[in-house]
Amino acid sequence: MEPNFFPSTPEKSLEGWPDWSILIVDDEQGMLNFLVKTLAPRCHFVMSAGSAEEGAEWLRGHHVDLIILDISLPGKSGVAWLKELRESGFNGEVILITAFADLDTAIEALRAGASDFILKPFRVPQILNAVKHCVERSRLRRENFVLRRAVASAPGLGHALIGQSPAMQGLRASIGRVAPFNSTVLLQGESGTGKELVARELHARSPRASGPFVPLNCAAVSPELIESELFGHARGAFSGATRARDGLFHYAQGGTLFLDEIADLPLPIQATLLRAIEDLKIRPVGSEQLMPVNLRIMAATNRRLADEVAAGRFRKDLYFRLQVVDLTLPPLREHKEDIAALIAHFMDQLAPSLGVAPLRISDAEMDFLRQYDWPGNVRELRNLIERSLILGTLNVSALYPGEAPRQNASTDPRPTDLHTLEKQHILSVLDSVQGDKTRAARLLGVSRRTLERRVAEWNHL
Repeated sequence: MEPNFFPSTPEKSLEGWPDWSILIVDDEQGMLNFLVKTLAPRCHFVMSAGSAEEGAEWLRGHHVDLIILDISLPGKSGVAWLKELRESGFNGEVILITAFADLDTAIEALRAGASDFILKPFRVPQILNAVKHCVERSRLRRENFVLRRAVASAPGLGHALIGQSPAMQGLRASIGRVAPFNSTVLLQGESGTGKELVARELHARSPRASGPFVPLNCAAVSPELIESELFGHARGAFSGATRARDGLFHYAQGGTLFLDEIADLPLPIQATLLRAIEDLKIRPVGSEQLMPVNLRIMAATNRRLADEVAAGRFRKDLYFRLQVVDLTLPPLREHKEDIAALIAHFMDQLAPSLGVAPLRISDAEMDFLRQYDWPGNVRELRNLIERSLILGTLNVSALYPGEAPRQNASTDPRPTDLHTLEKQHILSVLDSVQGDKTRAARLLGVSRRTLERRVAEWNHL
């Protein structure tokens, strides 16, 4: 007997009921009819099967969020199949039901990985409450994962939209137009311009604002692990995969997945990502099962993706798929009139957390700051203010290593081109930490890989 499929239109009156897919496995036709009649109007769709073998056949080609499983089945028992499901990487919720149970059976069911355990006969409110508890449990698991990542990540630059310059006003207008739509967004701009903060602003002003915002720095994950990080993996999918694991696509369900440093994504994973965006389905590593996803993709890079495509390092089809909306963030040297507002913001943000008084910046010092071209952009300015608060005085010498700040821009022979200034500043920071590239990258607000790439480029000149 093939599993029966019952599509449905979820009841709008049940606020918060998810678009879940449910598989019911029971050999009693009366129980199947009862559960289908109860659940079909309240969820995305319902399947029913009369044995574990039939249910397993359905799962090979379909995704389900919840299985309602009878323990006593012809052939393989419900508990035995549940153990196999968990070992193979199924991470969905499972409610076990039975007419004959004792304490040992209940303990065995929970050890096998059951989310809940219900005795027959049961009424409609009992099964609805059990399903709702599974929904809440799944939601809390995703939220906890996202919160742990947020707490572990480094502090950001503060508000993404500080300043009243024409550049920032234009950026605000673009965000207002783009935020309400579900289209993919590509954020381009130099390191330190605040691409993740703009992505968070787009998310916060979108219809998905109540969902999670899940960021991933593609340059910070090794090429061998990034596919698993994005899509998850089944138990035994590769050496060291002792248990199944959900990926970031799963945890971003209903919200936004932000892929920073997208240019560093390996070419084979670019193909997999393109399929996931096009089909809105993912396949965990080592799994046969496709899982539908409902999220918005945003990506960012500090390199021109068009140049990466021309060099053969980035797929053209993925580039055009990500570039539905393309926002380029201005470097700080193009809106220096916002420096004073940014400094005031960083002082208000950092001084209380450091337990120090804000610094007073003189007009002369502010002039020095406006003369500088800020190769590290807003992130570099924030780091300067943090260091200055710790030292108790504005650390202008960090911007002009080995010389006094220029008093008159027209008579200063010091090089003013961006690449020379960037090189001078990076080498100065490296010298201040005795060549420790990890510490230098942290102070500069870039990844170690980006820093090593810059140094390698200079060594080949």
